[in-house]
Amino acid sequence: MFMYLIIDVGNSFVKLAVFENDTLKSKQVVKLNDVIKEVKSLRKKYLEIEKAIISSVGRLTESDTLVLSTLFDLTILNSETKLPFTNLYQTPKTLGVDRMALVCAAVKQFPKQNTLIIDAGTCITYDFVNANNEYLGGAISPGLRMRYASLNNLTANLPLLNTEMPESIIGDSTKSSIHSGVVHGVLNEIDGNIADYKEKYLDLTIILTGGDTNFLSKQLKSSIFANSNFLLEGLYYILKFNSI
Repeated sequence: MFMYLIIDVGNSFVKLAVFENDTLKSKQVVKLNDVIKEVKSLRKKYLEIEKAIISSVGRLTESDTLVLSTLFDLTILNSETKLPFTNLYQTPKTLGVDRMALVCAAVKQFPKQNTLIIDAGTCITYDFVNANNEYLGGAISPGLRMRYASLNNLTANLPLLNTEMPESIIGDSTKSSIHSGVVHGVLNEIDGNIADYKEKYLDLTIILTGGDTNFLSKQLKSSIFANSNFLLEGLYYILKFNSI
């Protein structure tokens, strides 16, 4: 059975994942500058890899892409890629490749279900696919780190803090007030969005993924499926879908 390589390029780091028979065999995070070296190392370790897919919201160079195309049968995810759902987004060419992959994972793992995918990373994205396999769109808002950074960057005196769960809703210092505002703001936003969707779709499946999954999942009021590998799994399904 073939192995498949997933290359998920972010702004600073790249996730590399190897799948075999729908099972994640290997996952690592590497620096953008090291991606070719690390991919070649995986190529030697897993000789069965024949196909690969690139999802890039970052800055992978054309020369790096060319090198990768010499190593594998390479699919570059974009708005022209064949997808296993009906895309009703009004501006399909501007839909992020990461969001495409998340929706693909949803329709594969939760077929014929109304599904809301929440990706809590640099941005928090909300993507909704209905039981008719139609992607309707969603929302984009600032993630935890972006909110901390904006408070520091756009004010004169507020410090840049590391993400931390506040002990109380009432901050009794500048630092605790920032933690309360940022973290409770995100939690209330997510719970509020879920409640709004549930009013319209009673049989709603909710998935939480992204870098802040573990931090947020236990604090949310709603029942969710937490899966930090959901995007990688979606990219794998797209690659398989385009290999038929």
